[in-house]
Amino acid sequence: MRARPFLRLLLGLLLGLLLSAGASSCLVAQGISVVDDNQQTVSLDAPAQRIISLAPSLTELLFVAGAGRHVVGVTEYSDFPPEAQGIPIVGRYDLLDMEAIVALQPDLIVAWRSGNPRQALQRLIDLGYKVYVAEPLTLMSIPEQIEKLARLAGTQETGDAGARYFREQIDTVRARYENAAPVSVFYQVWNAPLISVGGHELINDVITVCGGENIFGDLGLAPKVSEEAVLARNPEVIIASGMDIARPEWLDDWRRWPQLQAVANHHLFFIPPDLVQRHSLRVLSGVLQMCMDIDQVRQARH
Repeated sequence: MRARPFLRLLLGLLLGLLLSAGASSCLVAQGISVVDDNQQTVSLDAPAQRIISLAPSLTELLFVAGAGRHVVGVTEYSDFPPEAQGIPIVGRYDLLDMEAIVALQPDLIVAWRSGNPRQALQRLIDLGYKVYVAEPLTLMSIPEQIEKLARLAGTQETGDAGARYFREQIDTVRARYENAAPVSVFYQVWNAPLISVGGHELINDVITVCGGENIFGDLGLAPKVSEEAVLARNPEVIIASGMDIARPEWLDDWRRWPQLQAVANHHLFFIPPDLVQRHSLRVLSGVLQMCMDIDQVRQARH
């Protein structure tokens, strides 16, 4: 992976914000109501003190919102910030341990609409638990989630600061690339089956803010595509993620088609999945790396 000193610096700054946020608390008046992404009103008599997060990205958002010290349960792979690694596990995001959740006696459960099993969430609601359902699909929905979570936890001052920081960073990037020449992008999530991103996903938003054009932006969520479709749309750059921080070997499989613009010009790039696939503050690092990759293609035209 190419050296990105300032990306590492940004990650350090983000980690600092997460840790300081997790230790902060500012109580608000009793009686809290927030509308979640299921358009349901979640009401609490007082700020939540025992919160369970049902997705790694939501765990990160809770820390940014200042509610980290109130999180008593998380799902597997909730590994950031480091403090989250010591919190009890309540199963995987797609296979929840209901007994573990009940045993922790949460006063708020933060759920992932498209990731958590619907029947399990409904059961929790039927049992009387307060369940806030989130689905941040765009960059600008991330700060909105931070603000709502902060309101539920009574940590609005910290949450507002995190949300404001996020918006400022995205506005800066948007201003830089809003008039840039477009670059066609194929983003590969996985190889078997071949999965890309559609037009209503976070990664599509990241591509767009960098002045890129998602070649499968006309498709739905997590579309399965064919090699023939990629060849027909002939992207200028191929950007892949994978399972972890290691560049996937299958990214180089595209070299079998030298007629692709991306292959002919050696524009095959990798971004660690946690930086673009988690709906959290760390996506700012993913945005910067995506923009650099796309801009490299743009500059190579000259």
